[in-house]
Amino acid sequence: MVFQHPADKAEDGERHHFERFAELASNFTSSSLFAALCLGLVALLIGVYVGGASTEWQHVVGDSMSALTLVLLALLKNSERRAEHAVQRKLDAIARALVEQEDGDAKAAREDLRNVIRMEDRL
Repeated sequence: MVFQHPADKAEDGERHHFERFAELASNFTSSSLFAALCLGLVALLIGVYVGGASTEWQHVVGDSMSALTLVLLALLKNSERRAEHAVQRKLDAIARALVEQEDGDAKAAREDLRNVIRMEDRL
């Protein structure tokens, strides 16, 4: 099995289900609503321990936090890789544009730069 960079998987410009889900989840997890939900979960965990709830409830709340952490880690890594790929493509296009401008072929360089400027919309 060969693993590809997440941004390289969508060659046709169409994002796949996981990329769309990861973007929606990234938008949600950066919202104030999600921050409030996390604070609520932490408050629940503290309440369960301070309130002397059964060990079963402590495990349920602790496992919920662990699962949430794992999912967030996967989403963060996917988002990071897509952003990294977009930045690298833009830097490559800028470097090519500078070289082509030196050689006198600025039209091709401008077109290449236009294509990569909005690249993150396709990732």
